[in-house]
Amino acid sequence: MEPFLLQKEQNGCGLLYIKGWLEKDSGLTAGFTSRLGGVSEHPFGSLNCGLHVQDVPGHVVNNRQLLAEALHAQLNDCTYAEQVHGNEVEVITKEHAGAGIHSREEAIQSKDAFITNQTGIFLHALFADCVPLYFYDPIHRAIGLAHAGWKGTVLQIAKATINAMQSEYGTHPEKMLAAIGPSIQGCCYEVDEVVLTRVREVMAELEIDNEAAGKYCSIYEYLGNYKYKLSLQQLNRQIMIKAGIMPQHIEISSLCTSCRTDLFFSHRKEGGKTGRMAAWIGLYE
Repeated sequence: MEPFLLQKEQNGCGLLYIKGWLEKDSGLTAGFTSRLGGVSEHPFGSLNCGLHVQDVPGHVVNNRQLLAEALHAQLNDCTYAEQVHGNEVEVITKEHAGAGIHSREEAIQSKDAFITNQTGIFLHALFADCVPLYFYDPIHRAIGLAHAGWKGTVLQIAKATINAMQSEYGTHPEKMLAAIGPSIQGCCYEVDEVVLTRVREVMAELEIDNEAAGKYCSIYEYLGNYKYKLSLQQLNRQIMIKAGIMPQHIEISSLCTSCRTDLFFSHRKEGGKTGRMAAWIGLYE
């Protein structure tokens, strides 16, 4: 069953919530925006949350305000970052509240993963094909959010986030919940030998077999002519399992951003000129 369920909010935003998590903890919010319900114009229509794509900045801030309102949050309690496809983790506190909401210069710099155990602060990361990774520790009430393109995936940003939550909050991986959100799927994500070489290196290091996804799909498929279809979702899932998360505790979306440009922005499908979705997670006060 698809864990990310679309809901149209009163202010028009189309948001996909991790419903199963919210049912377990009413003080938690987590999900992913669609492209629906904002004020941006073509080619950023309409709920573009990215300031770095040459959209009108005022439209982007307005869209972020609409998202905050739909979550019953204050925009000044949200955080945004300048993502660099790395694997560095930022520990977020109330001192970070409002980071990057109005400008890139004020954003959290050069980070792709964020963790907190503080209430009243809402973590955001931006996507247009890359994989959003969500982490929730219900025992210590700590949360994490990571941005995993192919570079961040092979740098094992999922493992780095889990390790950081262990160090900061005493999180036990086997007690954690994780979710892998809407992103470009193996059906549409074609890569070359350079990328696959890095993928194979990580798989060898972690002793992951290409068929290790079990009832799911293989991590990659050879297409010929040194081209491959790659499932970053399945590779991240295996990295999470190797880091200690129980397989049954990992939700994985079947929604493909490239297949569903009616619902999502897709950098690859739309030739790079498009908007960005926001993944979010937060704990209410």
